[in-house]
Amino acid sequence: MANSAQARKRARQAVVARAHNGSLRSRLRTAIKAVQKAVVGGDKAAAQAVFRTSTSTIDSIADKKIIHKNKAARHKSRLSAAVKAMAA
Repeated sequence: MANSAQARKRARQAVVARAHNGSLRSRLRTAIKAVQKAVVGGDKAAAQAVFRTSTSTIDSIADKKIIHKNKAARHKSRLSAAVKAMAA
């Protein structure tokens, strides 16, 4: 597999990066689920508050290139539509 010292180091770094990226992806999924749960809960004000915090989380993860910016925009758009569709 990795024979040179440089390749071995790169393999070690990849393990750390993969773990870090996985934790960020998990944070993304948690943020999305929090908004969906708030929408199902029925409280529009609470859903809007959770949506605002989740939006910043989604954007920061897209900025780090963990997910593509279009995927981030798609998630934000769908969550926003769900919050707006709630009865006031």
